[in-house]
Amino acid sequence: MRSLTFLSKMTIFGFLLSTLPVIFIGAFSYMTSSNEIQKNVNAGKMQLIMQIKSNVEQKLMTVNHTLNQVINSTVLKKAMNQPLTANDFVMYDDLRSEIRHMQSFDTKLEDVLLINDRHDWMIKNSGLYAFGQYAYYEQLSGLLQVPEGTSWMLNPSSWFYSEESAESAACGYSISLVKKLPTNGLEKYGLALANIPACSLQELLESDDEQLSSIMILDEQYRILFHHEQSLIGKPVAESGLQTGLLDDEPSGQFKETIAHKDYSVAYYRSELNGWIYLSTASIASMTKESTKIGTYTLYVCLFMLTLSMLLAWLGSKRMYSPIQLLLNQIGARLTDIQQRKTNEFQVIGERVAHLFESKTELEKEVRQHMHQVRTFFFMKAFQGQIKPGEISGKLEQFGYGKQLAEWKTMAAVTLQIDFLENSRYAKTDLELLLFAVHNMIEELVPYEQRLAPVIMDQTIVMIIGSTEHDIKAFHTSNYALTEHLQQEIASCLNIQVSIGISLPLSNFSALATAYREGLEALKHRIKLGEGIIIPYENVNAGKHYLNLNYPVHIENELLDAIKLADKERSKELLRSFFQAVFAVEMSPHEYQIPLARLLNQLLIVMQESGVNLNQLHPMKSSLLEELLKLHTAAEIDDWFWTMVAYPMVRIFKDRQEAQYQNISEKIIDLVQHQYDTDLTLEACASRLHYNANYLSSVFRKETGYSFSEYLSMYRFKMAKKWLADSETPIKDIAAKLRYNNSQNFIRSFRKLEGMTPGQYRDKHREAER
Repeated sequence: MRSLTFLSKMTIFGFLLSTLPVIFIGAFSYMTSSNEIQKNVNAGKMQLIMQIKSNVEQKLMTVNHTLNQVINSTVLKKAMNQPLTANDFVMYDDLRSEIRHMQSFDTKLEDVLLINDRHDWMIKNSGLYAFGQYAYYEQLSGLLQVPEGTSWMLNPSSWFYSEESAESAACGYSISLVKKLPTNGLEKYGLALANIPACSLQELLESDDEQLSSIMILDEQYRILFHHEQSLIGKPVAESGLQTGLLDDEPSGQFKETIAHKDYSVAYYRSELNGWIYLSTASIASMTKESTKIGTYTLYVCLFMLTLSMLLAWLGSKRMYSPIQLLLNQIGARLTDIQQRKTNEFQVIGERVAHLFESKTELEKEVRQHMHQVRTFFFMKAFQGQIKPGEISGKLEQFGYGKQLAEWKTMAAVTLQIDFLENSRYAKTDLELLLFAVHNMIEELVPYEQRLAPVIMDQTIVMIIGSTEHDIKAFHTSNYALTEHLQQEIASCLNIQVSIGISLPLSNFSALATAYREGLEALKHRIKLGEGIIIPYENVNAGKHYLNLNYPVHIENELLDAIKLADKERSKELLRSFFQAVFAVEMSPHEYQIPLARLLNQLLIVMQESGVNLNQLHPMKSSLLEELLKLHTAAEIDDWFWTMVAYPMVRIFKDRQEAQYQNISEKIIDLVQHQYDTDLTLEACASRLHYNANYLSSVFRKETGYSFSEYLSMYRFKMAKKWLADSETPIKDIAAKLRYNNSQNFIRSFRKLEGMTPGQYRDKHREAER
């Protein structure tokens, strides 16, 4: 199983990071909104209950007030103390007037009953009755047993109708306000009942049917006084599906109840006036209906936010991954290979970086190993005058002598040679080994801050010593002490005798060649002075520097290289610079012949080493040196060297070069055409053809007009078009054959060059063939 790429992991992490907060916020918002809706609905229901309670109790208090006026009237008090018969018309009429006056209010009173059990009479809307003979005497007389005080009771409406009109009751139950009479007597033998049909409560509530459908009123015995289904009025509340056990003694509260297999939220309030319980039921489903809408909207918003977050996570991950992808492309790693290895990009990059560090360490180790040789070679060229004076300081800085460059004010060259005596135990064949031993001793005995690295040249050890002092005399003293110490230590350890020459003091590193010659010149005086001497150059040349013929070796070297490269303009310019340097020093005519003859000799050596026949250069039989010595002016000498020697050599090398260039370019093209599908590089071609890579690059560009990489890309592009047109090879396989890191790089390169993708090119070519 392939492991996920870091881009995939980063994208998945971004998805999770953006998804979890959105889901949490969405769920929290939905739950909070649902709870708030339920809370607000319950608060609204409680407000409705309080409103209905207020309306009902207002009507009930009105009924109670009017009934109190009736029972406290003089007519009723008088009537309670006497029997009533049909002959007592006036008394009856007065009582009826009191009752009618009470019913005139908008109280929905259906009937008002006045009962006198002692004198056996009962008055109601239908007339005067003998109470003892009334059909519901026992039920009504039982009301005398109710507790003292005002009492609202639920009674069947049939109690209050005569046998003839019992069917005319509009509602099966009536809510009766029961008061015992007389009010001020100790013995209660009468009743006053104000009856309100239970069905008429809906008119008293002054609310719409939709609100009343959720309202229920119970009496103290948990019987239903009001319900939107009138068939339940008068029945226990359990008939409606509500459990009375959930109604605690608290004056108000809320609870959840399952009614008809549906969940309801029930809010209730217990009246302080008459102990009635006002209930409001609300379906949980209806309450959460709005919550469902909010949940739907929340879901849509969350989905949108999730989509946006995932898109941003993907784009952000891709953008953050782009530097990693760039690194992978640069190190040539493929994602498919990484996945197959079950590793990740950072491990691959880390491995490659570790490999680079190892390569760097190895390279530095090799460089350090060769640094000594490079430094020695530099000093040898500097002492021989083959380094341009302006380049010496820069080279010394590279070799770690920056401190000496900055601090040294005075310096000198010290040359040391071994003297072989007759009684010496060493043979001359041991010279190289002895020089190596002396060289090592010098490095140990002379502090690094006081010297440059000593080198061995022509059986002589050469070393530059320096000082921060400006005092020449003090510098001479310290030099002599140092060389004397070296001589004694070498004699003591190796049992050999050495002679040491010291040049005149120098103030600039550009005069190293002069100082070296002065040291050698000082050693030549061993012929007269004998072996084992230490001789400063000032003692043998009257304190003057060694005669410098000012032969420009570095210009000579550049001139020879320009002639070999057949660079006509450069050769002519360097030849003129050479003569300007030679003729800038005042010398006698005979002294000028030395550098001129030396230059001619060097040119003839180059010609001979290159296999050029002298007849090709100078068909005449006369000697070139004789012709040179016959010239008298600088202009004649300059023109003669160019026309007779330098330019003919340039033409010969030019002809050879053109033939060689053409041959080299053909070989490179052949390598490209046969190995274009490999990791072919210019360095690989140079290794096969045994040339320098930079040389091959310049030759190939000069002959073809293209660099090696440009020509290789063009040929690979040509082969790609051929494969696309003539074969069914998949594009990714073509990209792999042409050594692209991935197919996308190939597609981008193809589109850039051709103006269309490889697939479009293949389709276009097929359409053209049809």
